[in-house]
Amino acid sequence: MAQLRAVLAEPYGRLPDRRTWERRLARVPATLPAQIGCLGRALVDLVGAWAEHGRAVALDRPRLRAPGGVWHPKQRAALQAPIVTFDPQADWGKSGWHGWVDGWKLHLAAVVAGVFIPLAADLTRASVHAATVAPRRRREVPLAPCFVLGDTHYQTPGLHQACAQRGRALIAAGWTPAPPADAGQPVRAVCHALRRRTSEHLNEVIQDLFGLHGTVPTTGRLNTQRYVLGAIFVYQLTLWYRFEHNLPLNLGVKAFLRAA
Repeated sequence: MAQLRAVLAEPYGRLPDRRTWERRLARVPATLPAQIGCLGRALVDLVGAWAEHGRAVALDRPRLRAPGGVWHPKQRAALQAPIVTFDPQADWGKSGWHGWVDGWKLHLAAVVAGVFIPLAADLTRASVHAATVAPRRRREVPLAPCFVLGDTHYQTPGLHQACAQRGRALIAAGWTPAPPADAGQPVRAVCHALRRRTSEHLNEVIQDLFGLHGTVPTTGRLNTQRYVLGAIFVYQLTLWYRFEHNLPLNLGVKAFLRAA
């Protein structure tokens, strides 16, 4: 701690005021999505992610549970706060696996290749629809991908049009089962399997490494954005460091970060 204080005090010999820290930290979340996108594009070029694999990007939006109690919709509509500790800025969202979750939604785009690199990330309340945030993430994705893989929540005309403008094909599960005579169903099944593998692997690694399996350790939108998006950025820096030192990118990352 003494060494850290000495570094922070340079070059003026004294620590910044607490209000200065609060003001600067409040500006960090707005800059993180662009920094994640910039570093993601650099990593793709650095490691040659698509040299031996198809050029595809997987979209996902895992939900993160807010700490404390919950604020039920009827209480929220009546402006009746429960007598428990809760995060008033979080909101309800429904997950096909976990059901209703009061918290946040991490919108994530990742490389579908031998190494799972985050390319774009954003954090919103859990009630925000994934398709409304996807165009913002699309701007951070490299121009190389030909395919964008998503689930049913990305099956919207607007997103199809946005992908077509950049020469990409959106492959997302339909809201109704495909007819038996659909010749493209086996190909889409392979794409959906690749998306699930990419998303589940990356989500599990990030949530396990940064303690996001239970509830997020922060309250408030800015604090949660700074923590979660900062975790994505640290994970990207870890991949960069391991590549520069000729270490495996998909093996030993958990032990490496925990040892650090």
